[in-house]
Parts: sequence; C-alpha cells; structure tokens
Amino acid sequence: MTRRTAATPASLSGVGLHTGASTTVTCRPARAGEGIRFCRADLPGQPTIGALEREVATTERRTAIGSGDATIHTVEHLLAAVSALGYDDLLLELDGPEPPIADGSFMPFVELFDRAGIAEQEGETRVMRVETPFVVSEGASRYIVAPNPEPGLRLTVTIEWDHPLIGRQTGSFDVSNAVFRREIAAARTFGFTSEVEGLQAEGLLKGASTENAVVLSDTEVIGTTLRWPDEFLRHKVGDIIGDLLLAGGRVQAHIVAHRPSHRGNVAVARAIARTVNRQGGAMDITQILDVIPHRYPMLLVDRILEVEQDRIVGLKNVTINEPFFQGHFPGHPIMPGVLIIEAMAQVGGFLMMGSVEHPETKVVYFMSLDQVKFRKPVIPGDQLQFEVTMVKHRGRTCQMKGMAWVAGQLVAEAEMMARVVDR
Repeated sequence: MTRRTAATPASLSGVGLHTGASTTVTCRPARAGEGIRFCRADLPGQPTIGALEREVATTERRTAIGSGDATIHTVEHLLAAVSALGYDDLLLELDGPEPPIADGSFMPFVELFDRAGIAEQEGETRVMRVETPFVVSEGASRYIVAPNPEPGLRLTVTIEWDHPLIGRQTGSFDVSNAVFRREIAAARTFGFTSEVEGLQAEGLLKGASTENAVVLSDTEVIGTTLRWPDEFLRHKVGDIIGDLLLAGGRVQAHIVAHRPSHRGNVAVARAIARTVNRQGGAMDITQILDVIPHRYPMLLVDRILEVEQDRIVGLKNVTINEPFFQGHFPGHPIMPGVLIIEAMAQVGGFLMMGSVEHPETKVVYFMSLDQVKFRKPVIPGDQLQFEVTMVKHRGRTCQMKGMAWVAGQLVAEAEMMARVVDR
C-alpha cells in the first residue's frame, strides 16, 4: 500500500476538555515516512512530538504526549480519526496545549480530515501484524491480543459501570473508514456529576460542559439524549482506536478488551510496538554478519527492526538450543543476565557504528555499565526485543540507555558507556 497524507491544510478551533484553553489545530501534509507528528506552534522553537507510545506523558482520564510545556493533552479523539481514515504521514499543528473537544465525539475530526482530503505518496505503509496471542493487564483493564486472519483491526470490547444506563455493554467492530463513520465517530465522551468536583480540583475538566460531553447523574443523562443506547461503549471503542495508533503503524489484530482504560490501551500499543513483526525490517541476519564481528556462540542478535539517528531496536530469539543452557541451571533453563546485557550491548554497537566512517574497520568496546536491573527471567521460547537510545555522544564515545522486553514486559535495563576503536 502507498502512504497517505493530507491533500491540503485544514483547521478546527475550539476549547480543550481538560485545559479549557482555546486552541486551533491545523492538519498539514507531511513527507513520506515522517509519520504522525504534533507541533506546538505557540512555543519557542515550535517543538514537534511524534504520535508514539514512547512519548506518552500521562494516561489519567486522557492520553497526553510530550513533556513539560510541550505536552499535548487529549490526543486520542484526533488520533482515532487519523487512524480510521488511514493517514500515514501528517503534521498536526496546534497553537495551544490540547485539541478542541468540539461536541465530545470523533466526528468533528472526521469532518476536518474530509476538508483536508487525502493525497497518496510513495513509500510503504507500516503494518503491525500480531502473529502470536498475548495478554495485557493494567489495573482493572484486561486485553487479549490475538492474530486477525483478515486485514485490519477487529475490536471486541466490554465495559462495566454501576449505573442504570450503562451496566455491562459489549460489542464487536471490524474497524474501517466506513464502520468508524457509521458506528463510532458520533459517540461522545462521558462523565459523572459525582466526579466533577474532584477532577476539577486536580486541574482537569476545565473546559467540560453538557455541550461537549454526555453527563450522567446517579439516574439519568443531563441536558442531552443518547445517540445510541450503548454510546458509552462506542466511545470507548473509539478511544482504543486512537490510543493504538501510538504503536507506530496500522495494527492488524483482534483485540478483546474488558474494561479498557487509556493506561491499558497505551500498554497494549507499547506491547504491540515491541513484539510484532513489522514489514520491511531494517537488517536481517545476513546484513548483521556484514557489520558485527561476533560469531557463534557469541552472536546474540538475530534481526535489527528499526534504526533511527539516536535509537535502534533489535531482536533476539531465545531457544533451548542455545549453548549456555547446557550448563546454566540444567533442568531449569534461564538465560544468563550477563548475556542479556551482552545482546543489548551488541544492538547498541550497531547504533554507534552508524555514526562512524568505514565501520568495517572499527569495533565497539564497552567501557562501563551502570543502573543494571533484571526484572524477569528469560527462558527458552521467549523473544527478546531490545530498544537502545543514545543519551550522549561525543566523538567516538557514547552513553546509551538500553531496555529489554519480552511480550511487552520489561525484563532488563542498563546504562552503557562505549567507545569505537580501530580493529
């Protein structure tokens, strides 16, 4: 599939739900491969923030990305429309801290993008296919993430509230542009009068009213009529769609969600980003052997998935055939922690090699390790995914932060100092 961006700029103005700030959001075309990015045009330097799970700042009652003054609140409604309409590259420019809430539904953003139109451009869409089932639990939220034999995303969602108009509601949706417009987009956010005072004391809901949300007393809806009896469920489905875009591509999976939350949705996006096979991996084992000097039994990287200027993601499949399992706890095989760090370091070495000329004549020596933590055993059958980020880089010396994940769970982390030297 070719990539899609906006054909022309389009804008929407209004008040933010939580900040109460008056803001205009303008969607602008972006170059192929730039992805979905936000820009705070009102701040010095106009900082940009990628719509990615690693940029999430908070999931308390909304999903916010960025940090400090450059935080953007309540991005999920806007991102749900971006996802459902199939955009790959967009610049979403704001002159304030939060997109307008409008009527509290996703439809105003659908209409915004209809005005912007769609332009196709070169490049392949990133499809994130779930190939092995896994479970994510966050608080009261529980998700089963499984392969979907059909292209696209299927959501089966159950919500539960002790309220006479909600109770237990369940629905399944094969998410597409048409289904989103017809069955989800008009569903509004909702809240309870009993919570308003406490949330406003926390600095939230400064822009909330019965004009931009379904407000419920203990027994009824105040000041409006429900658009569907299960409008609450449909809005939660839309929130999941928006939060999942933070995985960094189009998700192909069947996700069964029970009592979903923004915190849980982002945890699923993070797990998908760290575990699924992506189209167009950056470097396979043949290419790895051309760069790294290690060989059996010390080559501990099977694939490089992503390479950016200051970040790299690599993969290690752990099998019972690993030579170290013969002597490390025979009968109770656990991957040695030092080898997990060694594999992490090898991935980080690729990141450093990308910053030097003639890497075939160089080798990476690691100088120090700090803040090493092992959080969960790694056993045969696990797939280790390493994410290494460059923290400081001076000449041939680099400080990096590495994290190792299995099925979306953090199993090890370390800070590393290394230097590139001549072979």
